[in-house]
Amino acid sequence: MIEQVLHPNNLMKALRQVVSNGGSAGVDGMCVKQLPDYFREHRDTLTASLRKGTYLPQAIRGIEIPKSNGKIRLLGVPTVMDRLLQQAVSQAKYQEHA
Repeated sequence: MIEQVLHPNNLMKALRQVVSNGGSAGVDGMCVKQLPDYFREHRDTLTASLRKGTYLPQAIRGIEIPKSNGKIRLLGVPTVMDRLLQQAVSQAKYQEHA
């Protein structure tokens, strides 16, 4: 399955989806607009670390969201790179079961 996840077409589709979704930066401070250039520059290193099993996701940034009842809900925000990889896995799993 890792080869399906890391297939260039799957990764580019995941990249487009994450960019179109937008969202806040994670703990690394990288915004969605920076992701395409960063990904193109680091794609080989990233895919190699995933194949070797040495990739480690970053910590999740916590944001407090006020609820309508006055309480607060904690929202976890992963880094945009981790979101890209989550999207790539999700797409590969969907294709596997289709």
